[in-house]
Order: sequence, then structure tokens, then C-alpha cells
Amino acid sequence: MSQYLADMTLTPSNPSDRAYLDRAVELALHSERTGNLPVGALLVLDGTIIAEGMSTVLSPIYDPGAHAEMNALAATDKSLWPRAREMTCYSTLEPCVMCMGSLLLHGVGRVVFGATDVEGGAGRLLPHLPPYYAGRDVIAWVGPLLPEVCDPLYHRVDERFARLPCGRDALSRR
Repeated sequence: MSQYLADMTLTPSNPSDRAYLDRAVELALHSERTGNLPVGALLVLDGTIIAEGMSTVLSPIYDPGAHAEMNALAATDKSLWPRAREMTCYSTLEPCVMCMGSLLLHGVGRVVFGATDVEGGAGRLLPHLPPYYAGRDVIAWVGPLLPEVCDPLYHRVDERFARLPCGRDALSRR
């Protein structure tokens, strides 16, 4: 086990997590078929999917902030935000810093992901949150729960993401 995984704070999963992650995988594969990165996410409240999102970073126009989690958050009915602590975000890939920050600021209580993002996953930041959040039970981080299905998706994301203007290859040329 990598030091990164050993350092992660994981919360136990529940039996319905697999079904919701399966739906996130469907969204990720649809995203990939449309020319985007294979990442899918959804928000669940009271056992009901309330919003879905998939990566639209590459198409219809390059938008580096159009991650699956961000699109799911944007699709959520605003009248439900007072119950954000009861919501779970399911994603095929461990959320990045931007998505984790947005999930945290929205108050989403739980995040479940299928694959660890060893290059850009934000789980390693949880023990280092600013004082406002430190020591408080702000977000449960659960995963990786479906690596056998989601790791291949992650590898395809990583390969394509590296070539984007904000990716590893572009940053190394600076």
C-alpha cells in the first residue's frame, strides 16, 4: 500500500454504495463516448439520485473547471442545499482539490469514490484543512471502493489529462 493510501482517512462503506458507483461508471463511459474524460459523479439524498454530472472538460469546448463533481453540484436543486450534510457525492475518481473544496464549501457530508487519484486526489489534504474546518467532522471520505472497474478509467483520464494545457506535460514545459 502506498504511503498516500496509508495516510488516507477512510470511513466505512454501506451496501448501497456499489449501486451508486455503478451509475457513476455509466456516466463516465458516456462522457468518454462524447469525447470527454471518463469521469462520472452523482449526488444522493435519502436514497434518491438528485443530480448527475460527467466530465465536460474537453467538449463541447475546453473548460478546465467542468469536472463531473462540479457539474453534479451545479445540477442540484438549490432548495436542497440546507440538507447538504445528508448528501453523498459518488464519483468514479477521487475528487481533485477544486472539487473537494467545492464539496466542502457546499457542506456535502460524504464522498465515495471508485479509484484513487494518486496524481491529483485531494484526500491527502483532509488532515491539513484550514483552522475553520480543522478538528470538525466536515466530510467523510470513502474509497477507493471500486478499483477493479475505476482504475482503468483513472489511467485513461491521467493519460489524456497530462496533455491538457493545465496537465503534467504542459507544466513541465514551463
